[in-house]
Amino acid sequence: MRFMMIVKATPESEAGVMPTEKMLNAMMKYNEELTKAGVLLDLSGLQSSAKGARVRFSGGKRTVIDGPFTEAKELVAGYWVIQVKSKEEAIEWVKRCPNPLLGDSEIEIRQIFEAEDFGAEFTPELKEKEERLRAQVAAKKK
Repeated sequence: MRFMMIVKATPESEAGVMPTEKMLNAMMKYNEELTKAGVLLDLSGLQSSAKGARVRFSGGKRTVIDGPFTEAKELVAGYWVIQVKSKEEAIEWVKRCPNPLLGDSEIEIRQIFEAEDFGAEFTPELKEKEERLRAQVAAKKK
């Protein structure tokens, strides 16, 4: 099972407040633990929403909305993608994480859809196309 561990933004992270060296060292140690355990698939921190945009879809119309966005608690400051056996194991990994931001923070855990979750609608042809795309993406990472 794959899970995304989502670091929720705070007013400080949205203001561009950077972590201390102590925080970075603690986070690096945690990332190394995830890697050694063989569960880490991906991770990244995100710039504040001031450097981003949203695209709103309404019928055939697309509207671009430039950041920053006002509700920091609804924004994402960073993430990890891990592969574990259960939601409980994902929770245990999050509980071991050092606080990722200055002050109070929150990490949300969300399970990632797998091909079999889509049932019969995800035809063998679609599955084959997805596998090809994943292989192409993996090849670019090397």
